[in-house]
Amino acid sequence: MTNCNAETGICNLPESSEGAASQALVKAFVATVRYIGDPMCSWCWGISPVLKEVESYCRSRNVDFSVHVGGLRPGGGDEWSPSFKNFLRHEWENIRRVTGQPFGFSLLDKTEFNYDTEPACRAVVVMSELLKGRQRDSQALLSFFSSIQKRFYVDGADPKEPLFYRDLCVEAGIPYEEFFEDFYSAGAKAATVQEFQRCRSWGIRGFPSLVLDLDGRMTPLVSGYSTSTALIQKLESLLGDSPKSQEGEQ
Repeated sequence: MTNCNAETGICNLPESSEGAASQALVKAFVATVRYIGDPMCSWCWGISPVLKEVESYCRSRNVDFSVHVGGLRPGGGDEWSPSFKNFLRHEWENIRRVTGQPFGFSLLDKTEFNYDTEPACRAVVVMSELLKGRQRDSQALLSFFSSIQKRFYVDGADPKEPLFYRDLCVEAGIPYEEFFEDFYSAGAKAATVQEFQRCRSWGIRGFPSLVLDLDGRMTPLVSGYSTSTALIQKLESLLGDSPKSQEGEQ
C-alpha cells in the first residue's frame, strides 16, 4: 500500500523490484519548473491551488512550467476493505484540515473500487499531446489535471470510466471523440509507462514533487506539500537573473 505521511504532506511510491529506468535526463528549455504528481494522489489535490500560483509566477518570469505524471498506484490492486477506506478517510480529512481543499466522501460508500491511478495519468498524457502548440498549453493542462482531481475527490466519480472526461474535454476545448480514441490507444498506454519511467529517472519517489530544470540539471524544489510563498521564494533564489528572464525583458 502507498504510504502517505501526514507530517510531510507526501505520498511515497511503494518499493518496486523493477529495473532502474534510464538515467539519461531530458534536456529541455533553459529554465523549466517541472511538477510531478498523480491526479489520484490526495496531497496532489491538496497542493492544487499552490501549483496554479506557481504556474502564474513562472509565466510572469517567462519560465516554462510542465506537468508530469509519475503513477502512484498504476494497476491498483489494493483490497477495497474497511481498513483501506478508513485510511483514505483519515488522510482526506487531514488534508482538508491542512490545506482547506474540499473533499467529498461518497466514493467510500462504494462496495467495490479499484484504486488504479493509471487511467487518470493516461488522460493527462493524452491531453498533454492534444494541447501541444496551443497558447498557454501548460496552464490548460494544469487546469485539466485539477478538474480530474475535483471530479474524483469532491464528486466521487471514477476516472476509469470514459464518460468521466467528456465535460473536462469541453472545458479544455478538445473534441471528446478525439480524446476518447487516443485514450484507449496502445500508443497512449505505452507513452504513459514511459512517462512513469522518466519521472523515476529524475529521482522522483513521492508526490507531489517539483524540480527546477536548468539545461537538464535538476534541482529539487519540494517533495510534499508546500505553500506558494515558500516555493516562489525558493524559485527566486535559484533563478536570480536567469538567461531566459533577461530574454523576456528585452
